[in-house]
Amino acid sequence: MGQFLGHFFIWKSLRQQKDLPQTKPMNPQLSMFWSLSTDRVLQQMHSTTAGLSRQDAKQRLSEFGANSLKQKHKSSAWMLLLNQFKSPIILILIFAAVLSIFLKDAADAIIILTIVFISGLLGFWQERGASNAVEKLLALVQVKATVLRDGQSQEIPNEEVVRGDIVLLSAGKNIPGDCLVLESKDLSVNEAALTGETYPVDKLSGVLSAETGLSKRTNSLYLGTNVISGTAIAVVVHTGKETEFGKVSERLKLRPSETEFERGLSKFGYFLMEVTLILVVLIFVANVYLHRPVLESFLFSLALAVGLTPQLLPAIVSVNLARGAKKMAKKQVIVKRLPAIENFGSMNVFCTDKTGTLTEGEVKIHSAVDVEGKESDRVLLYAYLNAASESGYINPIDAAIREYKTFDISAYQKLDEVPYDFNRKRLSILFKKESTHLIITKGALKNILDVCSTVETADGKAIAIADRRQKLHQQAEDLGSKGFRALGVAYRDFNQDSFSKDDETNMTFLGYLALFDPPKTGIADTLKELQLLGITPKMITGDSKAVAMSIIQQVGLPEPKVLTGSELEKLSDEALMHRVQDTNVFAEVEPNQKERIIIALKKAGNVVGYLGDGINDASALHAADVGISVESAVDVAKEAADIVLMAKDLNVLIEGVKEGRVTFANTLKYVFMATSANFGNMFSMAGISLFLPFLPLLPSQILLTNLLTDFPELTIATDRVDKELVNKPRRMDIKFIRNFMIVFGLLSSVFDYLTFGALLLLLHAQPQQFRTGWFLESVISASLVVLVVRTRQSIFNSKPGKYLLAATLATIGVTIVIPWTPLATLLGFQPLPLSFVLVLGAIVLFYVTAAENVKRVFYSHVKF
Repeated sequence: MGQFLGHFFIWKSLRQQKDLPQTKPMNPQLSMFWSLSTDRVLQQMHSTTAGLSRQDAKQRLSEFGANSLKQKHKSSAWMLLLNQFKSPIILILIFAAVLSIFLKDAADAIIILTIVFISGLLGFWQERGASNAVEKLLALVQVKATVLRDGQSQEIPNEEVVRGDIVLLSAGKNIPGDCLVLESKDLSVNEAALTGETYPVDKLSGVLSAETGLSKRTNSLYLGTNVISGTAIAVVVHTGKETEFGKVSERLKLRPSETEFERGLSKFGYFLMEVTLILVVLIFVANVYLHRPVLESFLFSLALAVGLTPQLLPAIVSVNLARGAKKMAKKQVIVKRLPAIENFGSMNVFCTDKTGTLTEGEVKIHSAVDVEGKESDRVLLYAYLNAASESGYINPIDAAIREYKTFDISAYQKLDEVPYDFNRKRLSILFKKESTHLIITKGALKNILDVCSTVETADGKAIAIADRRQKLHQQAEDLGSKGFRALGVAYRDFNQDSFSKDDETNMTFLGYLALFDPPKTGIADTLKELQLLGITPKMITGDSKAVAMSIIQQVGLPEPKVLTGSELEKLSDEALMHRVQDTNVFAEVEPNQKERIIIALKKAGNVVGYLGDGINDASALHAADVGISVESAVDVAKEAADIVLMAKDLNVLIEGVKEGRVTFANTLKYVFMATSANFGNMFSMAGISLFLPFLPLLPSQILLTNLLTDFPELTIATDRVDKELVNKPRRMDIKFIRNFMIVFGLLSSVFDYLTFGALLLLLHAQPQQFRTGWFLESVISASLVVLVVRTRQSIFNSKPGKYLLAATLATIGVTIVIPWTPLATLLGFQPLPLSFVLVLGAIVLFYVTAAENVKRVFYSHVKF
């Protein structure tokens, strides 16, 4: 068990956050940089507003280290090799082997050490290759920062940002380090990850008191946070572990939450540990009681423990995942966190937004209409003014307005702007035309109507909005039922040269913009294929219920059941957990409600995938079992995602799901093969050792048997997978694994005892002949049974992968040859007479036939 746990925790360490090596300490004066002027900080950082030179930045990166909380070892290959031998059982086995050298039993000790070393090399080779493949894939989806170098803006990976860098920030960007704001324009930052504050914080340049608390430092930006709206220029003061987020991470030792597959592996590990400890102690005590040599009995018990544990499981898992990641990359699916592949395959609920996945993602203007429903150039002009002048959050709606029709707006002078944010859902700009000041606002209809007090009729009259509110909502519903999303446009006369969001009051509602985004060609077939794969698609959108219903009907989802954000708000968590199962459309949803929906689906027993690409999707991506984003997403969404699609296309997603299931199926194959074969061998060996006057196999022979039976399974990642294992999601089931292990392990033992009987009673084998005969039967039968248990179908209907078949035949060939080579004497084997070979061959053939029939009966009674 220790071998398994040791390797498993090594494998898990690939995804744990660790500290960087010690870097040069920061200037003490900059420990409270928020209390210093911008000029002083730039001087202390030896930087300027034009940024660093490329040469200076390169020097600082070398001097201070990468801007990362994850440790990178130059000697990682050596560390990975050494880690193959750190499990308790292996260390004890090595110690016991060395001890036996001093007790004049050097030959056995050298054999044991050699086999342990070869096993370690195999694990190292597999894990090293997996690690290198993953690093190359992760480089494809690096989150980047925009910095000034030699006075020119350029994009670089966040890890290459250094102290003194000048960074340019805009909506959706991650903050690449702890920074001081030099300039800002309507900058709003989400600091929830660091401070726990739900609402975005406004940031601006200035000098604060040294005693100012973290959450009140309005002139400072911190690693781990992201820009919601606005723009800024800032200087990086701290990077990596010197940042506030780095200090928190260091104190709390933050780790990504375990995936369901990892939790299953942990439970499986503890189950094996219990079985192993009980049997090993009983075997050791029994052998000592029978007056066997203590050291030999100790080595025998330890060898059995190693024999029971699936030693190569961590390596097999890593290789399966890495191979799956490489194959998924060819299908434009990049895996950022390997364990997520297993969850990807197990996913049975897929939540997505509407735009770009169910629809083409190209917002187009259908019309601009006044409050009477008539087309209006004035509504369109005001919308165009607003869209053409915005400088904050870049979005496709404004681009669509600018492309639909152009106006000459040279007479209008922009004075001020309050950018769009996800709480107000409005964009307001202040214009001056001659002596008139005008605020023009556009945004989500409800949020626009909330700040309006009057409505402008078609003949230019202003009437109280209370008299028309119901009719206005009805007009929006009518547009929605036709598949159009309605935005509101409003204005207000103003008499100042600047304004704030508090001035968005007493506005006059002017009319609607009707937007449409046609469903993707073939999306209905794609959704049907998802459902055939056992995945229930659900749409989560901020659009109105009418628009959502229209799209759902167009894409062919059956009997849509809708839950709106306002209805959701009234539900308790327990009530929501029951409602989400039957609901497939969540409309008019606020950003903070997305996470609540995902959590409710998980609590209801689902493995949930969520596809998002916006600033307000980060929390839902974190909450999902599989966070999925796209290469074109904002930084904060890509950073939060486990998997990144290089194209926003559900067909790409389907291919990724299938590959995830292939990976999961091949991983479980090894678990089934290794546990059943090892359990059977150990049970047989433990039982027969109590009745024989000699050990049934020497410790070195047990380890060799285990090594040879593991060899074909190294190629399991390349094996073919039956269609029925890909057609629906599956999850790690410890009860099923236990039943499989017991049934096929005991079947193996039945034929082991048949072999014992034939060798002792029929062939009258001597100890050396007995060990040779059982070694041959054990390895050959275990290798052939791999071809049986790898599939639920008949062995004749499901062909194994070519590498698995070649490795199996090679293992059988080596096993047959060993007793006739010079190694035989060293290992304690000897050539067998023809009668022995024929009897053992018949037993192996009988065993494979029985395993095929037991498999058919087992799967007809046990569902998985």
